[in-house]
Amino acid sequence: MSDLLSTGHLLGIDDLTAADIELIFRTADGFKEVLSRPIKKVPSLRDITIANLFFENSTRTRISFELAEKRLSADVVNFSSSGSSTKKGETLVDTVNNILSMKVDMVVMRHPDPGAAVFLSRHVDSRIVNAGDGTHEHPTQALLDAYSIREKLGKVSGVKVAIVGDILHSRVALSNILCLRKLGAEVMLCGPTTLMPRYAKELGVQVTHDLNEALRWCDVANMLRIQLERQGSDGVANFPSLREYAMLFGLDRKRYGAIGKDVVIMHPGPINRGVEITSEMADSASSIILDQVENGVAIRMAVLFLLAGGLDRAGRA
Repeated sequence: MSDLLSTGHLLGIDDLTAADIELIFRTADGFKEVLSRPIKKVPSLRDITIANLFFENSTRTRISFELAEKRLSADVVNFSSSGSSTKKGETLVDTVNNILSMKVDMVVMRHPDPGAAVFLSRHVDSRIVNAGDGTHEHPTQALLDAYSIREKLGKVSGVKVAIVGDILHSRVALSNILCLRKLGAEVMLCGPTTLMPRYAKELGVQVTHDLNEALRWCDVANMLRIQLERQGSDGVANFPSLREYAMLFGLDRKRYGAIGKDVVIMHPGPINRGVEITSEMADSASSIILDQVENGVAIRMAVLFLLAGGLDRAGRA
């Protein structure tokens, strides 16, 4: 069994095989053990330099990647350009090449433009990890979500997962669909008609606009954040109000209690408490939201470690 990924970058879930995903999970298992030690550090990437390029605001993902890199003993360079007008194209390449001239081996990038990570991989000599590109993909989030399901339920194959909320604008939703289906899970999408992409059924998933139906069907409910920044100038262009959204698609104790069975609750964060999920449910025994955060570090350690395995000692691919 190979200990290398079949791809030299992590640009999207579509580029990974089911065997790649299982390899990442097995590697993450080992790193979870490392994270439970008093000294939570290994020298695995001691000779590797990683640049974190975030052209879009992020807290959770950026911190998770940086912590993963430092746990692996990599040298870390942080670059933030969320307030600039940098877009994909020559300016992006020039920016990255300036950093790579300092002998950076890997780049973790979040960018507002879909396809930016793919574009970058074709123009710079470095391993690229996509930390989110616009409304396209967020592969490490999907990996940590599937890993968390595996950890909680013992498997992913055959598990019924409902992804609820703003499907239209969610890179998390697309990556989760691709990842879960590769691993044999069943997926149902649930949300307002205005937040459901027209191509949804072409992804091999079920679609409903009734949260109660989705909850009765599923084993796991992944409650997506309403992305207010992508809804329009008033923040609610795709539905009348946040109050109405919460009434129809928000998860609270009353709605959960009416299901009549246990359902695992997930959320990729950050949470709009009282909108997509109440605090009572987010902090309940059914929730594995904090497990997702913890597993994010182990999964990202695994991805970085495996991609670095394809670098020679000079640090080049």
